[in-house]
Amino acid sequence: MRTRFLSAVSCAAVLLAQRPPVEDAWDLLSKGERAQAIRLLDEIIKANPRDADARLLLGSVLAEQGERSESIAQLSEGVRLRPQSAEAHNALGEAFNTFHDLRAAQGEFDKAVALDPGFAQAQVNLGLVLVDSGAFAAAAAHLDRAIAILGHAPDAAHPLYLRAKVFTEQNEVEKAAAQLQQAVSLRPDFVEAWSDLGQARKTLLDDAGALTAFERAVELSPDDAVAQYRLGAEYLRNARLPAAIQHLREALRLDPENQSTLYSLQSALREDGQLEQAQQLRRKLAELLRKKDKASENALTAVQLNNQGAGLEKSGNLRGALEKYRAALDLYPQHVGIRVNVAAALLRLGQWSQGISELREALRRDPGNAVVKEALAHALKASNR
Repeated sequence: MRTRFLSAVSCAAVLLAQRPPVEDAWDLLSKGERAQAIRLLDEIIKANPRDADARLLLGSVLAEQGERSESIAQLSEGVRLRPQSAEAHNALGEAFNTFHDLRAAQGEFDKAVALDPGFAQAQVNLGLVLVDSGAFAAAAAHLDRAIAILGHAPDAAHPLYLRAKVFTEQNEVEKAAAQLQQAVSLRPDFVEAWSDLGQARKTLLDDAGALTAFERAVELSPDDAVAQYRLGAEYLRNARLPAAIQHLREALRLDPENQSTLYSLQSALREDGQLEQAQQLRRKLAELLRKKDKASENALTAVQLNNQGAGLEKSGNLRGALEKYRAALDLYPQHVGIRVNVAAALLRLGQWSQGISELREALRRDPGNAVVKEALAHALKASNR
């Protein structure tokens, strides 16, 4: 009897000793000790580079911190180690989505649902990127699948909310309202769903129901600019001016350049007899519109200059082309294509450092651009010859 007891104790000790080290990292994360968890995961991976669990967890944590390159590298290696894991592909897809690379994210979510069609979160994630990409019909199928898998669990609230967006785009507002009602029933604290439910009810001429939903959204999240605006606009529509002004002012504080909020607030102030304040807001709105018009004008001029540069480059006048490209970029610095043209001209003129710098900036602005990635890789290789 004593021998069997000691044997059982020994087996238990072995099992405890075999606890995967990544579990310790999970424990640290659950306590909010993120830095310690990252250090531990780094140590685990150094000791065992083939530990896919550690790589996947580290990549996901780094993605949450906004560290794109390292997070994608860790998750990609995790996927390489576990190519048949739906969870691994889903984790990599979530990271790509975090960094707004919708095409890469969709590719990973496609793989995840192909490997495991019953993986609800991957179905939701795929539906989300398809909605964001405007592929509403395709999104609907995956969201319906996720809703069926999740049933009446609180986790079904998010796919129901997304499904409502698809119905709204398809002008099926009653169906959208029904989905949103289910979402807030499952998750009563779902601010965005309450706010969208208010919009749906408003479209369906249910004024009382709309107001209730808008008020609930603001109650749950006073710092949500959209919720504050919608509630203020509804109060204005019902001639409840003091309440309208209060919520529209708050919406403007949260989003100072929102044209709809500016217009509604100046209307509310004018109707309330606060003419001077209304006039100030009207001038601010006019100035904002002028800035937007100027930005549009600059963008148009920049495209024209860029085209002129392309013409000069084709004729062999590379320095003249670079001058045009640079002038275009000054007017439209956020245009990645123009910046790439500047970089290419610099590289062709032998100005490697500046050209590579512009490519890096282009990639920073558009992290998922495969063409820019390839151009940067070629430039770095060529510059080291």
